[in-house]
Amino acid sequence: MDWTWYLFRFNGRINRAKYWLAMLIILCWMIFLAALALAAGLVSGEVTFGFDIDDLFRIVDPASYRSLSWADLPSLLIRGIGTSLFLWVYLATSIKRLHDRDKSGWWMVPFFVYPGLYNQFADRFSDYWVAAIPFALAAFVFCIWGFVEMYFLRGTRWTNQYGVNPLGKEQMRARSAQARLRATTAWDQQSEVEMVPHKAGPPPV
Repeated sequence: MDWTWYLFRFNGRINRAKYWLAMLIILCWMIFLAALALAAGLVSGEVTFGFDIDDLFRIVDPASYRSLSWADLPSLLIRGIGTSLFLWVYLATSIKRLHDRDKSGWWMVPFFVYPGLYNQFADRFSDYWVAAIPFALAAFVFCIWGFVEMYFLRGTRWTNQYGVNPLGKEQMRARSAQARLRATTAWDQQSEVEMVPHKAGPPPV
């Protein structure tokens, strides 16, 4: 498997199994880089552990910059690099998974960007919670829809506008095996019907 294409490029299609594998790879990278961030926090005196996708959306929130200090810089740098790497791999694999569903990569906007932005700015709507109900409901629906769409639904079985079926070879091999099984277990007329040869001679008295 071409790992560079699989993890970092946006063209083509991947099936559900490879998408789940990509999420597992991201989780392993998170554990490794979180340990580095923890070590950097111990050196600087600010202990932090873990990565959160909300770190990405804090970039567009001016209020997130007010609590930063120079002591947070090493841990923040590791978290920023790690989050950027995770985001790239997540987007590349998610878009290829959407292609497998015969959907454009722009579906990541309602499935991922909109719920993330709403979660980042949800506390700003505390005084206007009634007006925020439609936005919260839409974010919830899109989040669940995207999760089911990419993690559980089967891709198109035919070649679509984004490429061939990634399971095409496996399905052809399975069909060939089934055809061979049917050929070897088919009803054999000669084995089921016993033909008694005709014997020449006078009729019995």
